Amino acid sequence: MTKISRRRLGKHARQIIVGLGGASVTGISSSHAKSHIETACTKDISVKTGFEKLRETDFSVLKGHKIGVVANVSSVDNSLKSIVDCFHEIPFLQLKAIFGPEHGFRGSMRAGFSEPERQDPETGCTVYDIYMKNGNDLKNIINKSDIDMLVFDIQDTGSRFYTYIWTLFDCLIACAALNIPVLVLDRPNPISGIDASGPVLDPSLSSFVGRAPIALRHGMTVAELALLFNAAFIPQYAGKSANLQIMRMEGWQRHMQFEDTGLIWCPPSPNMPSPLTALAYPGTCLFEGTQFSVGRGTTMPFLYLGNPAVDGRLWADFARSAYCTGVQFRDVWFTPLMDPFKGVMLHGLHCAITDLRNFDPINTGITLLSTGRKIMGPDFWRDNGKMFDRLCGSRKIRPLLDKGADAASVSATWQPELTAFRNLRQAHLLYSA
Repeated sequence: MTKISRRRLGKHARQIIVGLGGASVTGISSSHAKSHIETACTKDISVKTGFEKLRETDFSVLKGHKIGVVANVSSVDNSLKSIVDCFHEIPFLQLKAIFGPEHGFRGSMRAGFSEPERQDPETGCTVYDIYMKNGNDLKNIINKSDIDMLVFDIQDTGSRFYTYIWTLFDCLIACAALNIPVLVLDRPNPISGIDASGPVLDPSLSSFVGRAPIALRHGMTVAELALLFNAAFIPQYAGKSANLQIMRMEGWQRHMQFEDTGLIWCPPSPNMPSPLTALAYPGTCLFEGTQFSVGRGTTMPFLYLGNPAVDGRLWADFARSAYCTGVQFRDVWFTPLMDPFKGVMLHGLHCAITDLRNFDPINTGITLLSTGRKIMGPDFWRDNGKMFDRLCGSRKIRPLLDKGADAASVSATWQPELTAFRNLRQAHLLYSA
C-alpha cells in the first residue's frame, strides 16, 4: 500500500454552479479544515465527499422535499455514520424511504441477491428492494414510496460491471418519467480517474452488468457518470433528461488512488474488502465468465484465481513471462467457501499488485485470460462463453483468446470505440488531474 497523502488539495474559496447536460452541479470550496479519524493510525482527510459538502450547506437543497435515499453500507459520513441515519436525525428533513441495491441496504446478501422489502428498525422507513428493477416495476416502487426527491450516495469501484451505477442509470430513467429530481452525492473513484481503458460495451450485449456503451474501466466518478448518462442515454429511454443535481467533492483529483483521499474504505459489497481488490477487479472479474474461481469466499477475492485442474506453477510462469507492469505472480492453493467451487481445493495463482500507479488491470486480466486459456484448453469458458461476452461487453475478444492472441493483439480490437468514449467522457469530467 502507498502512504497516505498529506497534501492539502484546493485553495480557492467560492461557490460553483455549473450547468451541464440539463443538470445543475453544486459544490462549495473553502480552505480545508483538518479532520482526524482515530483508527490504527490517524489519517488527514484531504477529500470531502458530496455528503460532507451537502452538510456544509445545511442540506438546503433537501428542505421541503420528501426524500428517498439509494444507499448501502458504504454510504457513510467521515465518522462512519450512515448518511441515512444522519438524515433521519435532522428534524427539518423528511426521510420517507430507503432503496437497497444488490446486496441490500445493510449489505447482508451475496452477489446476485438483495434484501427483501422491510421496515428499517433504525429509521422506521420502508426499505424497498430495487436490485435489477427497471421500467414500470421501478416506477411503481418509487410511486409507492411517496417521495418527491431521490438521493443517490454509494461508493463505486470504477468498473463497468459493478452494478450500482446501473441502479443509478435505471433510477434516472424512472425519475425522468416521474418528474422527480435526483441528487447524486459524489465519492472518489477508488482506482483513480486519470483515463478510461478496456473494451466499450456493444449495445447488443446490454445487461445489468452494462446498460450503456461505456469503457470497462470508465475512469469517472459516480456524479460524472450520472452527468454522462443523463446527457447521452437517458433521453433515449425516458424521452427527456432527468432533473439531475450533483453535489461534488472537495479536494479530489483524478490522479488519486483511494489511499490518497484520507477516507476510510467501507466495503461496498461483501467481496470488495479493500481498494486493492477494486484495482484488480476490472481485469480479474472477467474470470467470472470462465470455469475458474475468482477467489470469492476467500480472504483474497479477485486476487486469487484457480481451478481444480490447473497447474498453478505453470500458469504463474506463463504470466511472469508476459512482463505485466506493477504486479507479480505466484502459484497458490486455496479452498473457497462459496460457489462455484465451494469446499474444493483449487490450484491457481495470486495476482500480487506491487505498484498501484503502474499496474494495468485490463492488460493484466487479458494476459491471465490468454495464458489461462492456453493451459485449460477449450473447456475454459462458462456457459459457452456467453457470460464472458456480457462481462467484457464484446463478442470480438473471446474468439481471439481461443486462437491464442496476446493482450496487445486483443486490446487493438477496442481502440476505435475507446477513443470515441474518451471524447464523450471528456465533456462530463468535474475534476482536474
